[in-house]
Amino acid sequence: MTKEIMNAMNTQIFGVWFLIGAALVFWMQAGFAMVEAGFTRAKNAGNIIMKNLMDFCIGTCVFILIGFSLLLGEDMIGLIGKPGFDIFTSYANFDWSSFVFNLVFCATTATIVSGAMAERTKFLSYCIYSAVISALIYPIEAHWIWGGGWLSQMGFHDFAGSCAIHMVGGLSALIGAKFLGPRIGKFTKDKDGNITKVNAFPGHNIPLGALGVFILWLGWYGFNGAAATSIEQLGSIFVTTTISPAVATVVCMIFTWVKYGKPDVSMSLNASLAGLVAITAPCDVTDAFGAIVIGAVSGLLVCFGVWLLDYKLRIDDPVGAVAVHFMNGLWGTFATGLFATKTAPGSEINGLFYGGGFGLLKIQIIGIVCVCAWTAVTISLTFAIIKATIGLRVTEEEEIIGLDGPEHGLTSAYAGFSMMDISNTMIMEENANTVLGQEDYEQASEVQKAAAVQVSKAPDLVTGMYKVVIIAKLTRYDKLRKAMNDVGVTGMTVTQVMGCGIQKGAGERYRGAEVDATLLPKVKVEVIVGNIPVDNIIEAAKKALHTGHIGDGKIFVYNVDKVIKIRTGEENLAALADVE
Repeated sequence: MTKEIMNAMNTQIFGVWFLIGAALVFWMQAGFAMVEAGFTRAKNAGNIIMKNLMDFCIGTCVFILIGFSLLLGEDMIGLIGKPGFDIFTSYANFDWSSFVFNLVFCATTATIVSGAMAERTKFLSYCIYSAVISALIYPIEAHWIWGGGWLSQMGFHDFAGSCAIHMVGGLSALIGAKFLGPRIGKFTKDKDGNITKVNAFPGHNIPLGALGVFILWLGWYGFNGAAATSIEQLGSIFVTTTISPAVATVVCMIFTWVKYGKPDVSMSLNASLAGLVAITAPCDVTDAFGAIVIGAVSGLLVCFGVWLLDYKLRIDDPVGAVAVHFMNGLWGTFATGLFATKTAPGSEINGLFYGGGFGLLKIQIIGIVCVCAWTAVTISLTFAIIKATIGLRVTEEEEIIGLDGPEHGLTSAYAGFSMMDISNTMIMEENANTVLGQEDYEQASEVQKAAAVQVSKAPDLVTGMYKVVIIAKLTRYDKLRKAMNDVGVTGMTVTQVMGCGIQKGAGERYRGAEVDATLLPKVKVEVIVGNIPVDNIIEAAKKALHTGHIGDGKIFVYNVDKVIKIRTGEENLAALADVE
């Protein structure tokens, strides 16, 4: 009788823990939102929060209608669950706990894609492909693994989703980022279109990103441990789920410290997530040694993944989602076939390194290949259809402004704070006038040295010097910058300002109430012209700014000689030329 009571109590306790674990996995949505928002630019923060919110809400809607039954419905020849509506027709006998648990995992798969496609994706398009992932792509392959499908029948092991969730989400992110193309300014190209430089876009709020990582790490104890069936197994899962990310982070810190001279903060944060992703599949069947090796490889693999995408594949992934989730999801699934051991509580399998031979490893490889093939085909088809119909990417002007305004009518996610885009969308490119002919300082002449690093002295009056001040729309800055480079301008001062002329500021709405926004974002460009005809500068600027509307921009030209004389009391106010 005592044994029966204890078994009943354990069943009840683990039933409650199962739902607590599901709640922890739901809380990971907040972590993903914070990581993505912190690692991207402030002008897109509202859009990113909205996407992570809708991942779960849209995912819930489609999972109710079709996703849950495709995942856990009656198995049909090992490929798919039988579609049904038991949640509506037989609610009294419905498996409520299983529905909630699988729902939060489904939402995680969809939200992974958001980070790699951040800052340039149409919100409507995002909602559509997020729904497709939650309704079809994830439930079907998850049925193969967890719903009694053909992979589970073979003995494929993915305890908490390195393959079913992270690898699938990461591969979808990789393909989506490729379809979209890089953000404006991410890669610098020469005249032939060849990429010559990779530009960094620093995240606008690293503390926010770090908070997201800690939230995710906490949630991962539920992610990996919710399905445990004994105290011993749960304890072992907690141990491996702690060791792997910790080792991954230390290895990444050391590697970046040696390679770059400083320990990289954002890369180390990514490494923590990489270690968590990799241990997710084998967390219940590995020991401490296996977790250490898996974590160490993850710490290096995430660094390699970021480098590979930037410098070889030329794919722009703002938050490192592909390196974290796809590469380490694949690695964790593969590592299960190497490090599984029967010494882990509840484990009945041995991997290659523990005397189990190649049997499990072979099954793991088959699972990786088939799930990747399914995901690649279905998500590519989804993106191709969206791109051909409503389009995937926002316009160039919307991307430069930031998606908060054009997509959501949000003036700023940080109302009351002054925001400035300091990323590499505001850079001067080299042109013929910047080349001095000698890169080596020791071999350069004194004239070349003085030209490279100028030393300010008392000004001597020189004729033909002008200061050109250009006020333009923020969206026209990139065209203006290129136009200035083309006419030979070697440098300029750029300031973000606010203002409006005959055109009035757009009245946006917040919670249905109109926001009194009468000032529009502008950019002020100041150029000193000496050896280039000022008319050439004016004409190039007018052409770059022209859109056919009043208020396209203003150009002010000052005679620098006269300004200098004014300051010395030699002459009255200089003439000001105002060109519209």
